[in-house]
Amino acid sequence: MTPRDILDKLVSFPTVSSASNLDLIDWVEGWLAERGIAATRVPDATGQKAALFASVGPDAPGGVLLSGHTDVVPVEGQNWASDPWAVEERDGRLYGRGVADMKGFDALALWAMGQAAERGVSRPLQIGLSYDEEVGCFGAPPMIEALQASGLPRAEAVVVGEPSMLKPVTGHKGNLGFRIEVKGFPVHSSMMHEGVSAIMEAARLIGWANEVNAAQFARQPSAEQAVFNPPCTTLHVGRIKGGEVHNITAEHCELLFDFRVMPGEATADWRARLEGRVAEIEAGMQKTHPETGFTLHELFDVPGLAPETGPDAHAEPLVRRLTGDNAPGGVVSFASEAGQFQNARYSTVICGPGDIAQAHKADEYMTIAQFDEGRRFMERLLDHLKE
Repeated sequence: MTPRDILDKLVSFPTVSSASNLDLIDWVEGWLAERGIAATRVPDATGQKAALFASVGPDAPGGVLLSGHTDVVPVEGQNWASDPWAVEERDGRLYGRGVADMKGFDALALWAMGQAAERGVSRPLQIGLSYDEEVGCFGAPPMIEALQASGLPRAEAVVVGEPSMLKPVTGHKGNLGFRIEVKGFPVHSSMMHEGVSAIMEAARLIGWANEVNAAQFARQPSAEQAVFNPPCTTLHVGRIKGGEVHNITAEHCELLFDFRVMPGEATADWRARLEGRVAEIEAGMQKTHPETGFTLHELFDVPGLAPETGPDAHAEPLVRRLTGDNAPGGVVSFASEAGQFQNARYSTVICGPGDIAQAHKADEYMTIAQFDEGRRFMERLLDHLKE
């Protein structure tokens, strides 16, 4: 099968994060087995999803792991010009859900695994395919843990294939997210001083987020921070809902609240700042009605990726060698599984075909030129592993 054949097959599985990915995992496992490659599944707690990893080559140092995720974002409500679950080629582009983010890379990585098994390599080539990246990067940590316990040779470098136009990306922000419930006490709004409005108390927290953002943007960033856009940690409320009618103080309110955390800053510190402000607001609420307050439900905690230095920083030099790109290391503001691999002490870099600007949109696409360049990247990687 060509990389394009594999891409067609992967896109045909509608692996939105709300659905199972097991049909895709079944197919990948069978495809690898046909080429003599044993794969290991790592199921989630429900048994409806699984990650998968595999290795080709000898038990030797210097190996490379290609990391991708199998889940994609939904297509509901989007106006597609073609079937999102079938790759369509037109105007020099390949259209389909996940082509850019990130089944294009997954297809190329699988093809490279098959080629490594056929041609032979002197150092191992490995693949890791996760689930639930799009909803909080939940699938990679148990996969990484199982990989480390598997006895397979430890990769010297991890390449996470998020779409970067095949440019090396050496840093990204972390992401810490919460669903926040606010419980108020309802009274007629003409007597609002005797009640507690969940909406108006939630607004105090939103006001605090705005104040923190203003202070963050006013700070002079360090040289390391200045390469990010924006060059600071940011706080954001993406959804708010609550209340019943205009003349009753709201008994309930709910927020989706997240932080985009700079590498080098701890998500734990930002969590503590949030908890501290919530406690201050609660104290005022509970003077009126003790049963009111906030409940924080942590949704995800994804670490950032920091540029690497020192003798164990293998991933960036490798990718620069394979791409010929010697420009200063790029950084992005979105989160990925790269920080999770780095936290597990893997030298890690992001490099994948396609443009992140096309991800999650209707008529998501990758240019054929980028996909072909991705294949050439894999060819050069295979040559490197045979040296």
